[in-house]
Amino acid sequence: MTGAAADTVRLTLDEVHALCADTLTGAGLGAAHAQAIARSITRAQVDECHSHSLYRLIGYVGSVRSGKAERHALPTLTRVTPAVLRVDAHRTFAPLAIETGVPALIEAAKTYGIAALAIRDCYHFSALWADIEPAAEAGLAAWCFTIGQSCVAPAGGTQPLLGTNPIAFGWPGPEGRPFLFDFATSAAARGEIELKRRAGEPIPPGWAVGPDGAPTTDPAQALAGALLPFGGHKGSALSMMVELIAGPLIGDLTSRQSMAVENGDGGPPLGGELFIAIDPAVFGAESLASRLADADELFALARQQPGVRLPSERRYAARERNREGVTLRAKLVAELRALSAPA
Repeated sequence: MTGAAADTVRLTLDEVHALCADTLTGAGLGAAHAQAIARSITRAQVDECHSHSLYRLIGYVGSVRSGKAERHALPTLTRVTPAVLRVDAHRTFAPLAIETGVPALIEAAKTYGIAALAIRDCYHFSALWADIEPAAEAGLAAWCFTIGQSCVAPAGGTQPLLGTNPIAFGWPGPEGRPFLFDFATSAAARGEIELKRRAGEPIPPGWAVGPDGAPTTDPAQALAGALLPFGGHKGSALSMMVELIAGPLIGDLTSRQSMAVENGDGGPPLGGELFIAIDPAVFGAESLASRLADADELFALARQQPGVRLPSERRYAARERNREGVTLRAKLVAELRALSAPA
């Protein structure tokens, strides 16, 4: 289990899953939630999505122990209309709510051509690409949006107002590998900055300003100040769109409102998540194969250009590379195992 380098540890995927699940149940979280979170974290770790992988376990445990998140309540699914679904998470973590709602979303989109799913009142810490990948694998085009802690200034400002407010899109790509992208509307995800802080590394210019409103490359100052939107007014406008459709539209909190009820335990923010899924067959089943082939041609032409890497290709390569296990920093593994000690 120990890697070649003294500062690394090799874990199988079963060991990663067990580390997560056992730590969470040991902290008092219900088994169903612990297993769902373990699946989410393991998936992110395998795909080398480090901003949402094992280090997130620290925040989950913090929220369990602080009492912020409900430990045992189970999410409930409601069909508002045949094609509009709602999952009430009852202030539990998002992964089990997502696993509850997404299969119903896929069924509704396949039946009616288009469907929407609102997940409300949940603590969300997972990567959106993983949330919508099952829908894209089922042959659907899918979008997903969620808010976050108020840590991003609108374009031209220096005070936190918006969340990192990610957007994800999935398309049923060739060879069973969907075209997926998932990115924050801030210049960098908050998790990326937290990882830089933990590693003692600077962040690039243009990512954030400090508490005084001046540009900074210090991740600690960035977290104390405000992150910046990508692309200036473009990222800012997209972020506000996410605020509206993952907040007031579905009856949940804005990022500012979410931040107001935070308790500082380092865990995920309270909020909502909106999914939209469309079955391409609804626009003509007889021409579906041709239209999907046109999309595949677009991907192939892009790949022909030197230097082009399509979104999700890096994750798929990591997934293949890590099928037998992952190599982790020994310091992180020791930190995570210490979470199992009595609080």
